[in-house]
Amino acid sequence: MPQISQKGKLMPSSPVRKLVPFAEAAKKRGTHIYQLNIGQPDIETPAQAIDAVKNVDMTVLEYSHSAGNLSYREKLIAHYNKINMGLTVDDIIISTGGSEALLFAMGSICDQGDEVIIPEPFYANYNGFATASGVTVKPIPTRIENNFALPSIAEFEKLITDKTKAILICNPGNPTGYLYTKEEMEQLAALVKKHDLFLVADEVYREFAYDGRQHFSVMNLDGLENHAIMIDSVSKRYSMCGARIGCMVSKNKEVVAAAMKFAQARLSPPTFAQIAAEAALDTPQSYFDNVIGEYIDRRNLLIDGLKQIDGVEVANPGGAFYCVAQLPVEDTDNFAQWLLESFEYEGATIMVAPAAGFYSTPGMGKNQIRIAYVLDKESLTKAVRILEKGLQAYTS
Repeated sequence: MPQISQKGKLMPSSPVRKLVPFAEAAKKRGTHIYQLNIGQPDIETPAQAIDAVKNVDMTVLEYSHSAGNLSYREKLIAHYNKINMGLTVDDIIISTGGSEALLFAMGSICDQGDEVIIPEPFYANYNGFATASGVTVKPIPTRIENNFALPSIAEFEKLITDKTKAILICNPGNPTGYLYTKEEMEQLAALVKKHDLFLVADEVYREFAYDGRQHFSVMNLDGLENHAIMIDSVSKRYSMCGARIGCMVSKNKEVVAAAMKFAQARLSPPTFAQIAAEAALDTPQSYFDNVIGEYIDRRNLLIDGLKQIDGVEVANPGGAFYCVAQLPVEDTDNFAQWLLESFEYEGATIMVAPAAGFYSTPGMGKNQIRIAYVLDKESLTKAVRILEKGLQAYTS
């Protein structure tokens, strides 16, 4: 029998989606499931984005430019330059989601066996992107006790070798919700300049910053023009996950030229989705004000509720719409599956994401879960109650 590749064998399963078969079976039994496992916002997509697609006057659905529609790139650059990024249209490549942008970045800056340092826990698909690109992830642990803040620069330097090519961060973080301070970003900037590395910042949750905090972009760091790569996406910002439109941004001309070869190899990003994304740039600030206010209320309700459950420890996120909770169980993979297979409370159960898949270090995160607070407040209240009752039953 022909054998699949070693790379295929090493590709990790999604910690977010691997429980889907158990959820489907629970639904068939009539159990209602509160889905806390996936970052799919319930917020409505801006109407102008939907209307732009509905009103397309087109007789041939053509390829776009490999770098994306010029009109969209120009408008997106103008949007970024409102926060003083100093970009030109030649600094950006539109991608099929932020995921493809990350693959472009890794492919452009890393060779087989090169290393990328990533604070963990991190977005689970970084492991998959690294495997697909032949890149070795060098995780640097962060701690729930201090909200998963940036480790010391000395800890980073311990991991730097002649194979190290980049530091990759998610800001604000998925799964932690941690928002890096300006001082932390400046520390990372000094580090990558000292060791001649790239700093790749996944900023897809940029707008979601809470409690008076301000997001500070990698593109706003002085003197980092040849080191900084920004990854972005419309998925979360405009609640447009299905559009699959993102981008890679860098002022480093060699990086962009290399990424362009990857972009040409996949031909072009999706046309209709670019039309929607371009229209979404006209979304008024009031939309974001309302959305952020809603997420703050949800976060507060969720964190307060989790803190009331015996044995649960939780970090307080400063951005995005996730939190990591530590539970009084040994293996949250087993617990999450049990919740779907064997437990319900008042006809319902919850679906969570076991956090081990958000780590690269074996054995880490086994007693943690990621919760996405993308449900309305009434549903979140019920979900926290189900978690409490489920833990009582599971640990008794």
